[in-house]
Amino acid sequence: MKIYPVEAGYFKLDGGAMFGVVPKTLWQKTNPADANNLIDIASRCLLIESKNKLILVDAGMGSKQSEKFYSYYKRWGDFSLKKSIEQLGFSTTDITDVFLTHLHFDHVGGATQRNLSKNSIEPTFKNATYWSNKLHWQWATAPNAREKASFLTENLLPLQQSGQLDFLDVTPKNYSASQQLPFSICFVNGHTEKQMLPILQYQGKTIVFMADLLPTAGHIPLAYIMGYDTRPLLTLNEKSEFLDKAAAHEWYLFLEHDVDNEIITVEHTEKGIRLKNTYTFNELFNA
Repeated sequence: MKIYPVEAGYFKLDGGAMFGVVPKTLWQKTNPADANNLIDIASRCLLIESKNKLILVDAGMGSKQSEKFYSYYKRWGDFSLKKSIEQLGFSTTDITDVFLTHLHFDHVGGATQRNLSKNSIEPTFKNATYWSNKLHWQWATAPNAREKASFLTENLLPLQQSGQLDFLDVTPKNYSASQQLPFSICFVNGHTEKQMLPILQYQGKTIVFMADLLPTAGHIPLAYIMGYDTRPLLTLNEKSEFLDKAAAHEWYLFLEHDVDNEIITVEHTEKGIRLKNTYTFNELFNA
């Protein structure tokens, strides 16, 4: 197995929304805001090369929406999902599987693209199976009012209509082994129903793709919970249980949304779970 970080683009979000009830005087120490209270956010996906599979975990925001849509998120930088995959020596047609941690637009938007000649939206990865789970799909396609703006029809229905969508054959307990893909899955429900975090064994280390359970290293303290979460008290409990295990077992946490920190470890301290070490992918695995 080989794994590669894939930068799908940078954007900005409101710092208050990203940290919920935590005062700005605290969260801006780790995630400084600009004059408009916006903080930098990454879309860092993961590519897994395993036997005859090339698996992409999440797909970023994509580029098919209107200028007005993207004006809300202040995209910046030169990264794009397709370009980053090509820089690794692969193409979009090489991708065999796309694993979607959940179906919010900043995680699934790049899974489809606009075909201008046909005036349609189609899967970006034509040879891939797109993986979700049945309970989350039902949640996303009949969304509650709070999440409706995050679950966009144009991101979801083309996957189903193409016949490329499939559901993982797993029981959504806390930790489940996937039969279809080369990793285990941690299910969490505080951010959204049945979000899935892949857990990989790689070069003697346990790597966990954190998605939105831990967006940035600045979210490690238990009360630092996004305002976007549908069940913040459940997130509190899920974070506590997960980070306790991560510290005890020295798990390496791959951060999807942290611009400055690719991979971190955590430890127990007198103040609770705190950041232990930060790593770039290259220094951890290619040194």
